[in-house]
Amino acid sequence: MDIQKIVHRDKERIKIDFPYNNEMARQLKQIPDCKWSQTYKAWHIPYTKAAFNALKVLFPDANYPKTKKILEQVSTPAVPDALQNPVQDGIFVYVLGRKIVLKLPRNAEDNTFLMSLRYSRWDATNFCWNIPAYPGNIELIKTHFKDRITLWEEQEPEHEVNGTKLAIGKLTVLAIITLTGRIKLIFGFNKGLVKEIQKIPFCKWDSKNKWWTIPFSERFEGTIKQYCMDNKLDYIIEKEASIINKKARITPFDIPNYRTCPAELKLKLQELRYSEKTIKTYSNSFEEFINYYHKFDINTLDEPMIIAYLRHLVTERKVSSSYQNQAINAIKFYYERVLGGQRKFYFIERPLKENTLPVVLSEAEVISILKATINIKHKTMLMLCYSAGLRVGELLNLKVKDIDSGRMQIRVEQSKGKKDRYTLLSAKLLTMLRVYFKQYKPDNWLFEGESKEQYSARSMQNALQQSVKKTGILKKVSMHTLRHSFATHLLESGTDLRYIQSLLGHASSTTTEIYTHVTTKGFDQIKSPLDNLDF
Repeated sequence: MDIQKIVHRDKERIKIDFPYNNEMARQLKQIPDCKWSQTYKAWHIPYTKAAFNALKVLFPDANYPKTKKILEQVSTPAVPDALQNPVQDGIFVYVLGRKIVLKLPRNAEDNTFLMSLRYSRWDATNFCWNIPAYPGNIELIKTHFKDRITLWEEQEPEHEVNGTKLAIGKLTVLAIITLTGRIKLIFGFNKGLVKEIQKIPFCKWDSKNKWWTIPFSERFEGTIKQYCMDNKLDYIIEKEASIINKKARITPFDIPNYRTCPAELKLKLQELRYSEKTIKTYSNSFEEFINYYHKFDINTLDEPMIIAYLRHLVTERKVSSSYQNQAINAIKFYYERVLGGQRKFYFIERPLKENTLPVVLSEAEVISILKATINIKHKTMLMLCYSAGLRVGELLNLKVKDIDSGRMQIRVEQSKGKKDRYTLLSAKLLTMLRVYFKQYKPDNWLFEGESKEQYSARSMQNALQQSVKKTGILKKVSMHTLRHSFATHLLESGTDLRYIQSLLGHASSTTTEIYTHVTTKGFDQIKSPLDNLDF
């Protein structure tokens, strides 16, 4: 293992180079912000003492540089003014959340004791010791220094929930129900509570944010609440603003004998050659339905019960109209197509379609996003999505053979509706693709991950959001926004709507006509009637 300092994307990092070893890579990923560099063909971690110390703990036998300092002095979090004075006499201790900051006169015996504490380090800038507030460290410090301590002060960490800051003390447990259907648990170290959390299936420790998360269900939430009551801990439960008064979906932990989607439904969908995405959507929707009536046999559910369930989705689950339509499709498919003549035709009214307009970027905003994207792969993907009007799934499903530079076309195979089509290959994009090819050398998929697997949609969405954040654009931008912008900009440049329909792969021209409502072409020639009034 070779370890050295590098500068990567204008940031100082620590490069760790070693022959391919999956187990070593897995351990290395435990270090926060550990990343793989395609340029250096090696892993790299932050250029901080914390990251370097974590590396030494994971790989104590590695070949570390012989110099005493691989790291130059790095900046440390702000500490109280009393600790920044190197000549002040006395022993001052501040417990700042999960860190202990200690200032004292030079003393060999005290220094030896402090160095014996795990991960303790001397801060030469602020003339103080930094020690993790691990269990037992506070007691050890109090026992060693006893009544020599001049000042002992503890500051409780604060967490902001829906605009309100909440102080989390040693005897407080903050539970936050998140948008993703989990509960964040924030509290001072409590060994008993940690053991209780670890008994819950799919619990997870977030090492970056220093909190636990568990699946959201009334049973799990009740378990944590009961533990707090039994151990005299203050229990605070909060919901993220957008899910207040919104009922969560039933999970396998909420009811006994949770039922999975019937195999006949999936087999019928596969038989009719539905896409994997549609099969997953129908299965999840029907599974939620049958578990809403978990005490009833599936074949006894009648039309009034179906309507009552759909009403529950709207009034209590507060789902969108598209989600409601998916539920209707899944239920009707099972009773009318899977069971066939065994069941009657179910008449279920559809929700009113929401007339929403797509978010569209201006040409200047597209330019700023592309300029803010430094990574060659991400930049090429964004350029391709915008220049060809692709859906994110179509972008990720592209293969090297789909780029036809001779005819300046891109072949899109088996997209939505299982249709093939050709779309534009931009000359500027082709130049960028050649730069990308030389650097990344994809084999099968046009855009591949670290192990040559298909690139993930989540990674691409995250890359786009980082670029949007740099530009300061306040619009809600997603990968699909680039497709909307492609169509709108073509329309504004005079392209016939029928050609745009073909490039987008729309089955109906009605779908494409929505872009006529968002274009701003000709607005500057229209005069408001208010301007004609003389008053």
